[in-house]
Amino acid sequence: MAEIDFSLYLITDRHQTGGRDLFAVVEEALAGGVRCVQLREKDLPARALLELALAMRSLTDRFGARLLINDRVDIALAAGADGVHLGEEGMPAAVARELLGSGRLIGVSCHGRDGAAAAVAQRADFITFGPVYPTPSKAAYGEPVGIGQLAATTQEIHIPVFALGGIKEANIPEALAAGAAGIALISAIIAAPDPRERAQALLALLPPRTRDE
Repeated sequence: MAEIDFSLYLITDRHQTGGRDLFAVVEEALAGGVRCVQLREKDLPARALLELALAMRSLTDRFGARLLINDRVDIALAAGADGVHLGEEGMPAAVARELLGSGRLIGVSCHGRDGAAAAVAQRADFITFGPVYPTPSKAAYGEPVGIGQLAATTQEIHIPVFALGGIKEANIPEALAAGAAGIALISAIIAAPDPRERAQALLALLPPRTRDE
């Protein structure tokens, strides 16, 4: 399985940049220490998404960072990305693994312990789990899963679990104490007035993870 060498997992949303160029916002986040970016622009047509993915591949390469593409295995391969992140109801991770091989990363969004166990069985490298805390962007999906479910999940599976949903500096220690390998977030950095400063502040609260030489 591919190595998870990051503890802060940044997910993009160009609609939350406050009118700023997404490329510039992500560049600032990378300058602040982010080392993995999930390109999640679901509403872009394939050609525009590929063009953006190629630009993000060049940018993340400049910082030695990982790039994952949301759901689109074809775009990930065409752009030379490091892997994909799949929705729990999307392409099975086992199918993506056959297409991508063993060297690329596969993450899966999970909202419960059964989904997490299925992701492990299908050879995912890591999962995002949540929403752990209340967050407006996930309100339509019901109540948050809570810190107890996060803790139970991290005890049951052997791959890294990234806490997602309502993550703020004040609750990062609790998420880590529950066994999370790191945090995944969108607006805390993408919508921040200073993405570089926000990335630095969040990383200061997270365990360092570095790629083996």
